[in-house]
Amino acid sequence: MTAMLERPTPATTAPAVSRPTESTRQKAARYVWAGTRLALGWIFLWAFLDKTFGLGHETASKAAWINGGHPTQGFLKFGAEGPFKGFYHAIAGSAWADWLFMLGLLAIGVALLLGIGLRVAAVAGGLLLVMMWSAVLPPENNVFMDDHLVYAAVLAGLALVGAGDTLGLGRFWARLPLVRRMPWLR
Repeated sequence: MTAMLERPTPATTAPAVSRPTESTRQKAARYVWAGTRLALGWIFLWAFLDKTFGLGHETASKAAWINGGHPTQGFLKFGAEGPFKGFYHAIAGSAWADWLFMLGLLAIGVALLLGIGLRVAAVAGGLLLVMMWSAVLPPENNVFMDDHLVYAAVLAGLALVGAGDTLGLGRFWARLPLVRRMPWLR
């Protein structure tokens, strides 16, 4: 009992971990990446909310998912062009495509906003964005490049720099036993 009340000796305490000093530039970069993560997360979450509830920005209330609308139908049926037009027309409005698209928007948006699972969000978001890019080839304003490819690259950057650790739950997430066992969930 008295051993528990004794002060720890230097031999029983963990050595202090010295962290390298972070420059102002490095700190600013962390916050720029965190702000970019939050902005991109909001873009994905807003798309989910607008298509689900028909908030009137891009989706009218009568076309909302909760009112029986098909989130993939309008764009894929009437906007798809280029070499993959037939594929996108075939899946437009199908229940499985609607569910995958909407769950993808929600999961990617929430992951980015919370700063968790950025590796998975980057892969899933990159795939979704490349598919959206391939639905309209060639892009309207460039030979091949458009915002979908730029956003996909930004998602990769967010995951690579660990952007969820600043203004997010990334550090907490990384300490979870499941994430420690499966680092790809980081």
